[in-house]
Amino acid sequence: MHVFLTGASGYIGSSVLRALVARGHDVTAIVRSDQKAQAVRDAGGRALVEDVTDTDVVERLAHEADAVVHTASAKDVDEAFIATVLGALAGTPKPFVHTGGIFTFGNSTDISEQSPASPPAMTAWRGANEAVVRASSVRTTIVAPGIVYGHGAGIPAMFVGDGEHEVRLVGDGSERWATVHTDDLGALYVLALERGEQDGYVLAATGDNPTVREIAEAAAHGSPVVAESVDDSRARLGTEYADALLMHQECSGAHARAAYGWQPTRPSLLEDMATGSYAR
Repeated sequence: MHVFLTGASGYIGSSVLRALVARGHDVTAIVRSDQKAQAVRDAGGRALVEDVTDTDVVERLAHEADAVVHTASAKDVDEAFIATVLGALAGTPKPFVHTGGIFTFGNSTDISEQSPASPPAMTAWRGANEAVVRASSVRTTIVAPGIVYGHGAGIPAMFVGDGEHEVRLVGDGSERWATVHTDDLGALYVLALERGEQDGYVLAATGDNPTVREIAEAAAHGSPVVAESVDDSRARLGTEYADALLMHQECSGAHARAAYGWQPTRPSLLEDMATGSYAR
């Protein structure tokens, strides 16, 4: 399948690119620099130095491709991008995989695809765009990742200690995060693309839901781990970002396994923090 991919040089998109190529798909990606284009080519894809907000380019590539995967999701990108892709794919069997996020569901100890939306301010903008995707006649699937980790990067990297300076929690660290390794996530995007269902929605979380304190203690590597008040977290990180990270979220990922045949195999976040890619 010839896939038009956005965000191919990003944290999630690069994993999706590797997974698509490994499954034998032909990938064309738009990136914003020659350096990023070379990274895409090194991973086995074709790269065009263009802007994802250029709707003429997006429309042309969507027409030329057999499928579209959008991982460069952003507040100032999605509305026009979604409208352009849905217009280009209308009346065809071509699938479109869009990126959401588990923050959409707010605080919950049992998040599923049927859970009510209760997004924090930081990601409330996603709702209207996702509604357009889901109402379309195009074969669409939204993949909503949990907290993404792996390769020493992602949000959890904020807790990696140097053995000397303190590692600060977000709040008291009692909140739990639903997590997914970026390579397992990439594999799920490919499964969603190949499934090509009508109005698909799948949560990408492995069922591993550690507390923020557990994450920080695994990553501290000898640094002291220090709790802080909610107000202090908001002052340090910004209110919207802190409020998103302070949410308590647990998810089993059961639907991804049962419906898509997803089998995550990478180390858990705590393992990766303690002895894997985050270890110093």
